[in-house]
Amino acid sequence: MIEKPIQVLKPFFRVEECLEEIRECLENSWTGMGYKTNVLEQNWCEFTGLPNAHFLNSATAGLDLGVRILKDKYNWGNGDEIITSAFTFVSTNHAILYHGLKPVFADIDKSLNLSPEAVLEKLTKRTKAVMFVGIGGNTKNLNAIKNICRENGLMFILDASHMAGSRINGVHVGEDCDLSIFSFQAVKNLPTGDSGMICFRDLTLDKKVRELAWLGITKDTFSRSSEGSYKWDYSVNSVGMKYHGNSVIASLGIVALNYLEADNIYRRKLANLYEECLGVNFEIIKHEPESARHLFQISVEDRESYISELASKNIFTGVHYKKNTAYSVYEPENLPLTDFYSDRVLSLPMHLHVTEDEVKVISDTLNSYKN
Repeated sequence: MIEKPIQVLKPFFRVEECLEEIRECLENSWTGMGYKTNVLEQNWCEFTGLPNAHFLNSATAGLDLGVRILKDKYNWGNGDEIITSAFTFVSTNHAILYHGLKPVFADIDKSLNLSPEAVLEKLTKRTKAVMFVGIGGNTKNLNAIKNICRENGLMFILDASHMAGSRINGVHVGEDCDLSIFSFQAVKNLPTGDSGMICFRDLTLDKKVRELAWLGITKDTFSRSSEGSYKWDYSVNSVGMKYHGNSVIASLGIVALNYLEADNIYRRKLANLYEECLGVNFEIIKHEPESARHLFQISVEDRESYISELASKNIFTGVHYKKNTAYSVYEPENLPLTDFYSDRVLSLPMHLHVTEDEVKVISDTLNSYKN
């Protein structure tokens, strides 16, 4: 038995560097929006090559604002459709429902990402966009589905919550998407307390999201007239939300971004070792080579027995995810592979505290239990 519990996901912070960044906020009495949030946005654009980025208090906020802005810009009507995956965290599809749109569920394939063939089958005259979710950082099918959108005049939305650092042929994901949203929640590859980044390709939409993320405020000025009097004023042109990020949380992101590439290399190293140790006995969810590898997942029958057996050895696993169609807020749908993997997928410990020796112990435990 492992003496110290191994959890499926565990954050890894460079404490002293984070405290130094936060110290600057406190010493300058600037803990809110601006300052460090501006630095993180600039650093993120430089790291990814994305043209625009706005720092928010969560990826869920980004999904909400992103769908709202696209609906308004392109005059989508209530009941218009976004093709999406049911195999995801509920934030993905809640964002569609928030705005009176209809999530149309297409099936996944063995990568756990949307199947291009299944997406094509779901196209209708009311389809306005496809929401692609890169499960665990996996980029499989991303370009194929993006091309379907381009060929059919649809918006391509990337829920990149797991994809900080994922690339395709050296190019970071999101660069050519209409909208991409990244999560920097506490256990993600780029961990903060809870935050995210929304990235529009269109500069005018980037400006719009900055307005809506701060209650619709478009002007905040303190000015002096020619007569020498002072005036403070602001304008509110839309009903926005208070979704912007703050400088304390951004400080954690600034530090984490410095290490993201090296951290993801280590994650891929762990994943390769898991595959080497488990590949004979288990179905492994395969990823493309430049995946961020937020998750390492296998498919097992009688998943609960595996969870219990591993927990008895102080190895704690996770389930990513239960299909959204299992919840009463969504309509049931016949999605064979979504149904199959929703009952069987198991996430193994995959984070920077996990050692190669621990991967071997976890793998030996799994192999012994299966045999």
